[in-house]
Amino acid sequence: MSTLNEILLAPGNRSKVVVDCVRLIDEEVDSKGGLTGLAVKGAYALVKAVKPGFVSEAVDNMLDDFVKRLEPFYAAAQAKNEPVGPAMNARAGEVAEALLAISDERAARARNAGLKKAYEKLRPTGKKHVEAAVPRVGRLIAKYTAAPATASAAPPTA
Repeated sequence: MSTLNEILLAPGNRSKVVVDCVRLIDEEVDSKGGLTGLAVKGAYALVKAVKPGFVSEAVDNMLDDFVKRLEPFYAAAQAKNEPVGPAMNARAGEVAEALLAISDERAARARNAGLKKAYEKLRPTGKKHVEAAVPRVGRLIAKYTAAPATASAAPPTA
């Protein structure tokens, strides 16, 4: 059985996974409503306008860490012979914490005190947003990890 790392980070898949992750982020941002949603959409649009390609670069730079943090959830689903999407959905809070641990570590290493303070303020809402994204994350992983279709049986010979 292949690991999530072997599947998602394979040379032929990595660039596709990055594109799919950016699409996932776009969809998540688009789905946000209310005042928080407006703020998230505005900030995201600003980042994309100021530095086109930033989201894609950030995803590519963090993909190894994302995969490392998601590997235990994938392995647990495989061990129980469960589909990865529903298995991750059932543990959405844990998945969100695992993914946010990456930015927690980066924020802890940041030298800018203002940036650290801003991150700490946004972190609780971040968890809610990441939890909401878990179903999409599970579907993305399932897309790449689904077993290839089995070949149909050979026609009977006469």
